[in-house]
Amino acid sequence: MSITTTTNSKEPRITLVGAGPGDTDLITLKGVKALKTADVVLYDALVNEELLEFAPEHAARVYVGKRSGDHTYSQDAVNKLMVDYAINYGHVVRLKGGDPFVFGRGYEELDFAALYNIPAQVIPGISSSIAVPGLQQIPVTHRGLSESFWVVTGTTASGKVSTDVYEAARTKATVVVLMGIHKLAEIAEIFKNEGKNNLPVAVIQSGSTRDEKVVVGIVDTIVELAEENKITSPAIIVFGEVVSLHPKFQPMKEFYDIVAEG
Repeated sequence: MSITTTTNSKEPRITLVGAGPGDTDLITLKGVKALKTADVVLYDALVNEELLEFAPEHAARVYVGKRSGDHTYSQDAVNKLMVDYAINYGHVVRLKGGDPFVFGRGYEELDFAALYNIPAQVIPGISSSIAVPGLQQIPVTHRGLSESFWVVTGTTASGKVSTDVYEAARTKATVVVLMGIHKLAEIAEIFKNEGKNNLPVAVIQSGSTRDEKVVVGIVDTIVELAEENKITSPAIIVFGEVVSLHPKFQPMKEFYDIVAEG
């Protein structure tokens, strides 16, 4: 795909905007201001399309896919579209789910814009890795339970579980897995192999949206619970003692404690 040019009186510029985890109210005010000045909005599959209403009526709205199982455009094609639209139309808002720099490949787009000397800025977004557990009253850190947290991808570009999951499972940290729901059984086995069968786990689908679904259990039960509740992508998985703070976990705690002792 080549870059084409036409006569355009507007200066080309690009703004990478994090759209947040899904709830339209969770985009930043600065992100909304950027959308209101857009000539073109390139948006991903995980973006709530209600946010497109903030763009001016004249602005082109271009869907570019980018989610698990939906690769409508390759990253290279998205990069070229972004630059092409900026050169020909002016201000391109690249609207990305969550935060552009948390498994969003945002820097690749920033770097590509620089090759064409197109000014670009980044407007961070609220990452689902922290916000979605938080909305469920699961803190990723909590005094006495977790002093740190890992955010890892569940599946690499090669389709395998990330080696970082193995490393994270050995720690006492909260482990938040993005893009890993289809590898849940395999990931749970990794934690079992570390002797963490009774570690609390939450799986949250479509966090912060009206389609949100939540299951809470332990490593030994989470795969069955997710299957029973038909949990699918997009979803995040949270492993850690902090999950025991979730209201749904409290009634289970006594039972799990008895099983652990037995």
